[in-house]
Amino acid sequence: MDSPRNPVWREPGGSDAARRESIDHLFRRESGRMIASLTRVFGVHNLALAEDVVQDALCRALEVWKLRGMPENPSAWLMTTAKNRAVDVLRRERRARAFAPELERLLESEWTFTPTIEEALGPHAIRDDELRMMFSCVNPRLAEESQVALILHILCGFSISEIANAFLSSTAAIEKRITRGKKVLSASKRLFELSESEDFQARLSAIHRALYLLFNEGYHGSCTEKVVRVELCREAMRLAALLSDHPLASNPSTRALLALMCLHAARLPTRVDESGSLSLLTDQDRSQWNHELIAQGQTLLELSATGDKLSEYHVEAAIAWCHATAPSARDTDWGRIVSLYDTLMALRPSPVIALNRAIAVAQHEGPEQGLAALRAIPDRERLGSYPFYPIALGEFELQCGRHAAAREHFVVALPLARNPAEQRFIEQRIGACGDQR
Repeated sequence: MDSPRNPVWREPGGSDAARRESIDHLFRRESGRMIASLTRVFGVHNLALAEDVVQDALCRALEVWKLRGMPENPSAWLMTTAKNRAVDVLRRERRARAFAPELERLLESEWTFTPTIEEALGPHAIRDDELRMMFSCVNPRLAEESQVALILHILCGFSISEIANAFLSSTAAIEKRITRGKKVLSASKRLFELSESEDFQARLSAIHRALYLLFNEGYHGSCTEKVVRVELCREAMRLAALLSDHPLASNPSTRALLALMCLHAARLPTRVDESGSLSLLTDQDRSQWNHELIAQGQTLLELSATGDKLSEYHVEAAIAWCHATAPSARDTDWGRIVSLYDTLMALRPSPVIALNRAIAVAQHEGPEQGLAALRAIPDRERLGSYPFYPIALGEFELQCGRHAAAREHFVVALPLARNPAEQRFIEQRIGACGDQR
């Protein structure tokens, strides 16, 4: 078994769709790494230049790989291409443009130019630069929403529309946040230094939030095309593992967050059935879950049980562990899950958490109690565009034998579906209600 800090993945098959997804994931991951490394060389004030160089490298890859096929080590190919392009830029503009202050003198001399570039773009430097970029993005001059959006955009390759979906916000608002974020970031003299400080710990919590949102977007899929986006989950886990490997960032909350991701990711193979429709937890084949990831998640959860701070990630990971280790839905400890949701509501109250708690209540005490819990949700009007609220109402009415009422709720949910898989699932539930005309 791999180390808990290096989550195990079963790679997709060899279909064209799988290859496209693999390349998309590669580009997302490598673009963040390359931007971070080139920003270290160019200086944070030249962030736009680093992004342009990386975009050139990715476009070049699409052209060359289409003709010659993907190289044996695509990550190294991309970094070499970006490095060569960066060297051209540095040689051409080092007299006219100011680059990273700490490297500028070394870049002026031919004797030190090449060794400096090789060292700055080496494997260990790339890892640290990616962390520095993460911490630089959470500048205290920015609101948390802008900090998170900046990480998702620069380091994770999120588009404006994907970030808008994750924040349930408009693309115009997200674009404004990112533009302001880049302006603040570009005004910095250098990337954030990784050293123990109050500022380090404050920034770490914002990074946790960003990675949580990234994983959640992949797992729950507000994307209009796909309900589950495995590549986003993998990217969130990669960055969380990067944090977990750093001695200063590997605190209990970091380990709990990575545990949560592992335990949820273990169930990804069964979230969508063969027809591409959503599969209820009660209907999933648990033998198909990734038990290596479950074991890793359990180990990380145990390692996170240190210190005196209980984070929301600890509680969510404990809920995920209850699901992942139960032999069946019937044998799940629903009473414990309800109690954990009560704790989570005390830590971070939200209508979505209250909705999930109501579902657990229905499993523990019956559908009538579930309906009562749903209707008691504070601020439930905020769930007006969230399809799973009327879906839950419909499910519990259906379990109570009130088919006509259930059908009405499912009909309300249908136009709220965010992708074809959700739409098919709701149509199936409407069908289960029978003809009520």
